[in-house]
Amino acid sequence: MKESAIDINNLSVTLSGNLILDNISVSVEKGMLTGLIGPNGAGKSTMLKAMLGLIPVNQGTITFFGKPLNEIRKQIAFVPQRQEIDWDFPATVEEIVLMGRFPFTGFFKRYSSEDKNEVEQALASAGITNLKNRQIGKLSGGQQQRVFIARALAQQASLIILDEPFAGIDAATEETIREVFIQLKNNGKTVLIVHHDLQTAAEYFDRLILLNVKIIEEGKKEDVLKEENLISAYGRKVKLY
Repeated sequence: MKESAIDINNLSVTLSGNLILDNISVSVEKGMLTGLIGPNGAGKSTMLKAMLGLIPVNQGTITFFGKPLNEIRKQIAFVPQRQEIDWDFPATVEEIVLMGRFPFTGFFKRYSSEDKNEVEQALASAGITNLKNRQIGKLSGGQQQRVFIARALAQQASLIILDEPFAGIDAATEETIREVFIQLKNNGKTVLIVHHDLQTAAEYFDRLILLNVKIIEEGKKEDVLKEENLISAYGRKVKLY
């Protein structure tokens, strides 16, 4: 049996009186690129936030590599949706990426040469070394996304969770970011991504989770993307190609 990076059991979440996640149980396989897909309002972002303790849950247990969140938080990097970030915050690209080292340095410790080296490598991997002195609010959408991916890289996390990293960026940036994710996987990392584009879901991911309040299907791409599953999730036929 394959080892799990994330195990969710019987998770339910209610927000503002609405049931957003209904008793979901699902696992994310270690060392894989996994896409979390489903229609708008399906509960994808809610599932991420519930997993990471950012919102209260009605019931359920979540473990990461067999451990509770508080024992393994340093090993988890999270990149939220761009609209949830304050882009007016007076910080440079390099300062934001340095925040990825906080789990190891704390707020009041000096950065070591190792920390600075990790940041330089992260900037290079994300293709933004030339932007390191720029203020984050003066970047394009694609550049901003790369900054927060670089921050996750600098953290050297075993599990990287991203909420719609491909939204609102140009094709060249999307390809660059995708290559970063493939490299992470090749280095043994686990990557879980909320993704909205069914056209590219099969191409981008090893495994998929199809969600609409409940888990519709999860597993191999060809199994998840069957017509009956998509009709169940989206309420209609969906063209994939």
